[in-house]
Amino acid sequence: MPDAKSHVTAHVLDAARGVPAQGVSIVLADHHDTPVADAITDEQGRVSSLGPAELEPGIYRLTFATGAYFASQHTECFHPEVVVTFEITAPDQHYHIPLLLSPFAFTTYRGS
Repeated sequence: MPDAKSHVTAHVLDAARGVPAQGVSIVLADHHDTPVADAITDEQGRVSSLGPAELEPGIYRLTFATGAYFASQHTECFHPEVVVTFEITAPDQHYHIPLLLSPFAFTTYRGS
């Protein structure tokens, strides 16, 4: 379960292997590309603490280091990084961003 103290959390699943993607570096940045926080996914592919408890409304980016992850798996990949741009419109809500990943494709959505 995501940590309620972090406004933004993430979860990365390696859809090609059917396992959580452990060791994926993630950077949270604001709309000026100024880093706000960074973390690495745990053994469950989760980051439950990514940034402060509150963020101002606005546009933010999560950058997932997918190329480094697949290199650690000795697997070629097409996307060296995945950037998910999203907007915080309700500062009182939690924002969970899952990433389903394979070497040549990805999908994301707003989770709960």
